[in-house]
Amino acid sequence: MEYGLIGLPLGHSFSAPIHEALGGYRYELHELQPQELEPFLRRRAFRAINVTIPYKTAVLPLLDAVDKTAAAIGAVNTVVNRGGKLYGYNTDYFGMRCLLYHLGAQISGEKCLILGTGGTSRTAATLLRDMGAKTVLRVSRTAKEGALEYASLGAHGDASVLINTTPCGMFPQEEKTPLSLADAGLCRLKVVADAVYNPLRTRLVQNAQTQGAAAAGGLRMLVFQAAAAAELFLGEMIDSAKAEAVYKAILLQKRNTVLIGMPGSGKTTLGRMLARQTGRVFLDTDALFLSEYGVKPDVFLRQRGEEAFRAAESAVINARARRAEGAVIATGGGVVTRKENIEMLRERGLLVFLDRPLCEIRPTEDRPLSSDRAALEARYAERELLYRAAADKMLQTGGKTAKENAGALAALVAAAE
Repeated sequence: MEYGLIGLPLGHSFSAPIHEALGGYRYELHELQPQELEPFLRRRAFRAINVTIPYKTAVLPLLDAVDKTAAAIGAVNTVVNRGGKLYGYNTDYFGMRCLLYHLGAQISGEKCLILGTGGTSRTAATLLRDMGAKTVLRVSRTAKEGALEYASLGAHGDASVLINTTPCGMFPQEEKTPLSLADAGLCRLKVVADAVYNPLRTRLVQNAQTQGAAAAGGLRMLVFQAAAAAELFLGEMIDSAKAEAVYKAILLQKRNTVLIGMPGSGKTTLGRMLARQTGRVFLDTDALFLSEYGVKPDVFLRQRGEEAFRAAESAVINARARRAEGAVIATGGGVVTRKENIEMLRERGLLVFLDRPLCEIRPTEDRPLSSDRAALEARYAERELLYRAAADKMLQTGGKTAKENAGALAALVAAAE
């Protein structure tokens, strides 16, 4: 292996396509068991590697030299082999700084909380202090290394910045979250950064966005720390514009476009058109439902009732749509009536509300809950606020052709952060 990543586990990693786009070299993922770490480094059979959980601190005594920033942090995520000697660096520091700047974080004079006490936590603590934070507190379930316990967070409700450095909420356990911000008394947060990047939007990030905080997962941090690592690997500068382009490309590659809106609003038609235009996979949750249960949604609904249908629909989303990557997903009109559906679809999706005027929607008998004009209007009255609350973006589709709307949708998705 010339270039790559060591850690455990690595099934969630996006690092290979990022590094290959940035530096043009082959980049391998190499999982190591704890007992394999020292022999691997002793062999020195690589030119340069990145290091991730759980080895960012464990590698320190195995290196010949450590950069002053990494030494101050007490964690290394990049190791370069120069003439048989191993040099350690911490490019997470640069990546996390880029993420905080992008979120518009004002750190100077603020109280900041860090969830976790591992290597990335140490990076965050050093960065926040360097950026002038008034108070930096680390939080741990075991209160080790002088960290706070989660139960004591209520005394720090004045904190304005929170960084999660734990793997809680990472694939394949996306439904987990380190804490509920409201239950912990953290209702005044302005910025929440999560180092987890798979899924793109963890439950913690979703929670923070719902509270009105600027919040994001760790994809930007991952890409920009990779750019800094690639500079060390190759001994040459990586232009920031190139790093930004790689970030955008990976985001578009991994993120789904999820269309929500009333039955008859054009989700399937525009979804198919967008998928064809962009070379993406198209998924329709109604079609997935038919494939899963052998019966169309309207028939199931009439036979079993709405409550049973909604539970079955959620199961289909969980099993067939939730972990899609880079797909266009058209959803049923009532998908927004269950919070769990929105949480699952937000993990990897940009939710777009297609707001078509009711006067342009024709009631049909194959939609039992909106089969006539009165029922259609009643459903819209029930769901409009749910659509708006769930949506990241909204597209007004009234008075335009399908081709015009598809073009507007494509532009909206391409421009979305």
